[in-house]
Amino acid sequence: MKVYLNGKFVDQSKAVVSVFDHGLLYGDGVFEGIRSYNGLIFKLEDHIDRLFESAHTIMLRVPMSKAELIGVVKESLRVNKLRDAYIRLVVTRGEGDLGLDPRKCAQPTVFIIADKIELYPKKLYEQGLELITVATQRNVPEALNPQIKSLNYLNNILAKIEAINAGYEEAIMLSHSGYVTECTGENIFIVKDKHLLTPPPYIGVLRGITRSTVMDLAATQRLNVQEDLLTRHDLFNAEEVFLTGTAAEIVPVVKIDGRVIGTGKPGPATKKLQAAFRQVTKTEGVRY
Repeated sequence: MKVYLNGKFVDQSKAVVSVFDHGLLYGDGVFEGIRSYNGLIFKLEDHIDRLFESAHTIMLRVPMSKAELIGVVKESLRVNKLRDAYIRLVVTRGEGDLGLDPRKCAQPTVFIIADKIELYPKKLYEQGLELITVATQRNVPEALNPQIKSLNYLNNILAKIEAINAGYEEAIMLSHSGYVTECTGENIFIVKDKHLLTPPPYIGVLRGITRSTVMDLAATQRLNVQEDLLTRHDLFNAEEVFLTGTAAEIVPVVKIDGRVIGTGKPGPATKKLQAAFRQVTKTEGVRY
């Protein structure tokens, strides 16, 4: 595998950063996860725009233009001869000293990894996923805005550890007020009475790009799409529940905290949205 690192492609074994890089020391940096399908990079410009927005908010200068980054993402796939892949694009604050001061970091670090990914086994997309609600709460937006895709994912990792220790693949995180926010790596949706509902961003939810795509697709499926505050009671009594994310795509959920959701199998709306999403990835995207 070849990894893009600060202006050149290097072998995976040589793709290293300094132990003084503030991305490593403090999680000071931003990232995007991007997918390519059969030679098309899905929503590439949206991902690049969001990366620059995250960087701007934390006052991190991206040392390349949007056009240059798009070009390197394409080249990463070509160099590694990949058509269906997951691309991780990362910009860190760069090498500094042992203090927090970002002014001590003279040059940001940029690297891009293009590889295969399978977040969940295929059978879970067909049979559905079981979730558990964990005690680790989602960061309050006032402390760390969820629209910043930063390298500091410890909040999510702690929740993931709780899920794993309990024997589950994924966890639901609640807000400090007890409302449903999202899972450790995905947004969450419910279907009820021809409505598609998902928590609003202000509660502590990332405006996921797959989330937005699914909301647009749902509108064409005669589902009334709404952002609304949700409780666990709403999830337990939904007709269908599913998760969305760049790596996960659309994953049905059939049980939450021991409660069977709907019929206990992936529902018709979820299946239709899965099919519609697969279709849109075949036609929309940037060719490389």
